[in-house]
Amino acid sequence: MAKKQVQLDEKGFRKFGIRDKLAYAAGDFGCNMSFALKSTVQTFWLVFMMMETGLFSLLLLAVQAWDAINDPLIGSLIDSDKRKYKMGKYKTYIFIGALALLVGGAAVFLPFPNASTAVKAMLFVLGYVIWDAAYTMANVPYGTMLNIITDDAGERAQLSVFRSIGGAVGNLVPGIILPMLIWQKVTYDGTTDFLSRIEIPEGAEAAFAPENFHTNPLTGEAYAIGDKVLSPLTGSQIEVLLGNKVFFAALIMGVLGFACFMYMLKNVTIRGNEYAQLNQENGGEKINLIKSLGAFMRNRPAVGCTVAAMGMFLGMQSAATANTIMFATHFGQASMSGLVQMVGFLPMFLFMPFATKLVTKFGKKEVASVGSIAGLIGGAIMCVFPLCPKDIQLIVYMIGLVFFGLGLGFYNCVSWAMMGDAIDYNEWKTGKREESVVYALHSFFRKLAQGVGPAAVIAIMGTSLIGYNSALGTIGQSVETAGRLCWLVAGLYMFSAVCQFVGVAIIYNVDKKTLEKMNKELGR
Repeated sequence: MAKKQVQLDEKGFRKFGIRDKLAYAAGDFGCNMSFALKSTVQTFWLVFMMMETGLFSLLLLAVQAWDAINDPLIGSLIDSDKRKYKMGKYKTYIFIGALALLVGGAAVFLPFPNASTAVKAMLFVLGYVIWDAAYTMANVPYGTMLNIITDDAGERAQLSVFRSIGGAVGNLVPGIILPMLIWQKVTYDGTTDFLSRIEIPEGAEAAFAPENFHTNPLTGEAYAIGDKVLSPLTGSQIEVLLGNKVFFAALIMGVLGFACFMYMLKNVTIRGNEYAQLNQENGGEKINLIKSLGAFMRNRPAVGCTVAAMGMFLGMQSAATANTIMFATHFGQASMSGLVQMVGFLPMFLFMPFATKLVTKFGKKEVASVGSIAGLIGGAIMCVFPLCPKDIQLIVYMIGLVFFGLGLGFYNCVSWAMMGDAIDYNEWKTGKREESVVYALHSFFRKLAQGVGPAAVIAIMGTSLIGYNSALGTIGQSVETAGRLCWLVAGLYMFSAVCQFVGVAIIYNVDKKTLEKMNKELGR
């Protein structure tokens, strides 16, 4: 049978098609095999390693500050690299980062809960720095590649949609399955051995006396073998985090991520010039990060994208740990928290088949702006669920999550294409094409939000406002603390929705008409 003839474009490259889109989606799936562990890191160190909230928030802020600084440094390094590589510059850096992520993702989950506070702090910082360096090395060139896989605006939008699909699936797989593997629901087996894993809350020794775990605190009836064991404080089923399993789960996810990266590197075609951003026509001018930052802050669409993304991470990423602990303490459903969160992603998958047609007809900014309004509605519903009777709270929460997910889905499907247009906007206004630096500065602020947000939330959780005590794990938290966590989670989702609306609907200024003018003047 004759081999199928490969169709070439006018430049001699394989024509852009489904192979590129699937490969690019696989790349973000690989990234998210690691990135999806972000919230698990916080839960692991708070619940299993029982690190004190104040210390952990400071350490988290420190490593995330380095994480944020690390991105533009690596972006600048890649932009300035003039060497010719067999695989190409971007693919080479991605390969190195992906290889390091094989073990880097597990380095931050070394399970030594009985170690001293100093040793725990050292393990966390070293593990996180190794993980972050590997992730940045893979992710920065991966994001930058979108603009040089194709210069067609419609095809870039398609890549953005497929990246969103890959990222969403990459988040969902570990997000749904991992909580089921690492959280164990406690059922009555005639013993109370699990009590040895926790420190009894101060002032609640009587409630946590071993003899009280033979009787259901809600009904007063004796437990039968196999019954759910309920917390005498909150009345929710007790769940225990199996920290040792997290390390091995992270290793497995690293292998899956590496396989996806290899598929992407083999199948995606770079059709643009990887060295164009060096501005060699201007004498090989070196990139000045201070000037680049100034140009970035004057790049209104880049700022708009960044505000929306920062809000998304300040809200959702910050809410993730509080959300998991809320499910453990308030609902007694930590192992199912990932499955519930999937409800928020369903609208995104429903929207994705129509994303390209809607963007072509109405424009990226216009589609994202409509979605941000749906997000505001979802955030408002979230703020209602703590007021509802407990038997319907989870239903109201999920309804809010659907609307919030709809808004997030609209934005996520076009966010990377919008950032691609922002990079073009930088060239349009300044005459310089600093792809990696602009993308890396965007990533800098995203990661700054990823650090500041969770660190601030964890610090707040440890204050009297919430009253969370990490020395008690999830089993020893009071019913008041569990209820306050609900308000914290609701407020974080609402904050995220507001930032998304402000970023894409108000600040971002490349509407469909402006984009057509910009592309025409750039000769695209």
